[in-house]
Amino acid sequence: MDRCACPEAAPTIYTYNILINCYRRARRPDLGLPVFGRLLRTGLGPDVFSYNALIDGFSKEGEVDKAHDLFYKMEEQGIMPNVVTYSSLINGLCKTKEMDKAERVLRQMVGTGIRPNNMTYNCLIHGYSTSGMWKESVRVFKEMSSSRLVPDVSNCNSFMTALCKHGRIKEARDIFDSMVLKGPKPDVISYGALLHGYATAGCIAGMDNLFNVMVCEGVVPDRHVFNTLINAYARLGMMDKSLLIFEDMKKQGVNPDIITFSTVISAFCRLDRLDDAMEKFKHMIDIGVPLDTAVYGCLIQGQCNRGDLVKAKELISDMLSKGIPPPCIKFFTSIINNLCKEGRVAEGKDIVDLIIHTGQRPNLITFNSLVDGYCLVGNMKEAVGLLDSMESVGVEPDIYTYNTLVDGYCKHGRIDDALTLFRDMLHKRVTQVFHTTSFSMARRTVVAKEMFHEMIESGMAVSIHTYATVLGGLCRNNCTDEANMLLEKLFSMNVKFDILTSNIVIRAMFKVGRMQEAKELFAAISTYGLVPTILTYRVMITNLIKEESFEDADNLFSSMEKSGCTPDSRILNEIIRMLLNKEQAVP
Repeated sequence: MDRCACPEAAPTIYTYNILINCYRRARRPDLGLPVFGRLLRTGLGPDVFSYNALIDGFSKEGEVDKAHDLFYKMEEQGIMPNVVTYSSLINGLCKTKEMDKAERVLRQMVGTGIRPNNMTYNCLIHGYSTSGMWKESVRVFKEMSSSRLVPDVSNCNSFMTALCKHGRIKEARDIFDSMVLKGPKPDVISYGALLHGYATAGCIAGMDNLFNVMVCEGVVPDRHVFNTLINAYARLGMMDKSLLIFEDMKKQGVNPDIITFSTVISAFCRLDRLDDAMEKFKHMIDIGVPLDTAVYGCLIQGQCNRGDLVKAKELISDMLSKGIPPPCIKFFTSIINNLCKEGRVAEGKDIVDLIIHTGQRPNLITFNSLVDGYCLVGNMKEAVGLLDSMESVGVEPDIYTYNTLVDGYCKHGRIDDALTLFRDMLHKRVTQVFHTTSFSMARRTVVAKEMFHEMIESGMAVSIHTYATVLGGLCRNNCTDEANMLLEKLFSMNVKFDILTSNIVIRAMFKVGRMQEAKELFAAISTYGLVPTILTYRVMITNLIKEESFEDADNLFSSMEKSGCTPDSRILNEIIRMLLNKEQAVP
């Protein structure tokens, strides 16, 4: 551009627009701005195409504010936006899921006398779909059809994709059949959208039927179609069928990609066919498909599940040597958790060595999974020994760790050990929620009550949620004296409850015979800035019926809908059942 110094070679506005558009295509609209600024300084002045290139570029990159700034500047300069300008803005807003704003731009567009085109509607259909508002996608598609604008293949494809994404396969098939009969003719994307819908819904018969139609119509499958079929069969364990499609894909000159191989390898690992998985892994390397963490993760998990940690460690070393990031700590913890649930705790503990081999450190969740596993198999010595292991790597046990250990002792009849550990918790000032409820579930009432009294006497500074949880446990265990004592302590704290705590406290008050106070707390909920939930109403109404306070229950039921809380089937069924038991009419 700088070389064009002589008048004969001076760039025109067309030249500037080409350059700005190149930056748009390269997804670097920010680099187009200096060119745009230079265009302003030349005195030539930008036109609608200059602005459209930048607005579209920024919209596609999600920088909607910059796109809007350019739009306002465009209007200030007296340059009239056209359908491309508005559609680009709408597209940007749809990408950021700001559908209300997108609709406002659409109304502004129509208000200026510019008719939306197929691209405009396509953006809205896709935007509503990705925002989880498939019914709005239907509305837009119908609105488009009624405006005498014939939907093109892209509109139909977007609409079918939206329907399939939300499980509306029949409606999507109706659109497809209409395309076959009336046009536009379905393309490979049309088939791909519907095939993916069938596959996601597990409708293999419908998927097979449609694929046969596709072949008969001479529509050549692309990689997306092949991957959809391979994944559908592999997910159901139909590996022979999946591999047939895999081979057919190669015969038709469509190269498998990372998604294809990941799908097949993952399925083989799930089925414990690790030799087949490794064979596909080697094939992947041979044809130069880039490896990633997900593929290695499938193989590592397969070897861990089989108990071959030597091979798992070799795979980790291999990926690290290639500069591929190792699976995250959450991945390994998930494997440990699954092994522990199966009682294979020793194998789970060995995986901690793999975590360290990746250069990572086991976290609290990792250790808690192991503690839970050892308690499950009754190996309390190893479970408690993990407290030292945690300390050695700087991981602090939490309330879940202690709860699991205390509960483990109780389950195996070691009550004295449970109480000793609980006292250690008090000594260490563990302040989170202590689950006395775990003991009531196992009917260890004496232990639960003893722990409750020790917690109160210790002066332990626990949260309102802790007291609420313990209160719920005491009520379920019919410890009415302790529940009353705890209620008094709650009220003396003079704190504001949240709605969950309020529900627990109201239920507790009814349980210990303090109905009037329960009604007063319910009446005061709004003064705390809280809104009663369906659970709040259910607790109140069912307990009022239980206490035969039918008029109060009737009034409260009538007020539900007025307060914006519509009764659900559960509360209705519960009320009817209780009233029938009491031989009373439905309120």
